[in-house]
Amino acid sequence: MLKKIVFLFIIVSLSSCKTKTGAANPINTNAEIASTSAFFKKIKEQPNFQTLKINTRIDVQNGNFIPPLDATIYIEKDQKVWMNMVAIFLNVGRGIATPAGIKGYEKWNKTYIESDFTYLNNLLQVNFIDFSSLQNLLVGKTFIPIEQKDFTLTKNAQGFALNSTKNLQFENNGQTSEYKVSMIYSSDFDLMQVKLMDQNKTNELEISYLNWVSFEEMKLPRNVKINIKGSKTSEIFLENTRFESSKIETPYSVPNNYTKTEIR
Repeated sequence: MLKKIVFLFIIVSLSSCKTKTGAANPINTNAEIASTSAFFKKIKEQPNFQTLKINTRIDVQNGNFIPPLDATIYIEKDQKVWMNMVAIFLNVGRGIATPAGIKGYEKWNKTYIESDFTYLNNLLQVNFIDFSSLQNLLVGKTFIPIEQKDFTLTKNAQGFALNSTKNLQFENNGQTSEYKVSMIYSSDFDLMQVKLMDQNKTNELEISYLNWVSFEEMKLPRNVKINIKGSKTSEIFLENTRFESSKIETPYSVPNNYTKTEIR
């Protein structure tokens, strides 16, 4: 149960689906763009906020019964992501992520974890996630390290599509992974879909962002769908019901008599 709770926290905190209509429809690209510098500058822009509170509804499909969870996600830009989760009116867990790593505890089994981002990368079956990319993932910003020279950009009436021209290599803890990457953006540069296919394994990660809304000086996705394919398949649906910019208290302390779970 601990892994389920932390899994939810990270992927959603993972700042960020009732929308279960599937991934964004692929764009049929038909025209390559001659100059791509302005496009890449736009999609690499950092989120424009200092504090962000998100009320979200989480639904997980992984073959096991997990009740729908109501969560509060709070982000202090570049500092922390905090999350509190409730199921059937009962508090079930809390977690926090900082640039140094992640911490979380769950009440059912009275256990807690402390880990660097290796654990999160293992859950998502990638190896490049750090705090900055986690923060971007939650608010629908480009979270993959990308360089213009590694992609082909095409456009039609529906928006833009990026496709890697070679396998992207990411190294972490002495291990190198290679991914084929494709991304879809709307004509307004909203990220609609990210798909990563591990070229050395059968793993695949697909994240879709739907129903973008304007909030203060930025846009945020109402719905997020995360699909993880590997030896097992998991789907996580996030319905972000409310956004606020007010600062809130983010208490975190492990209750007495909880047992630490080692992460492998």
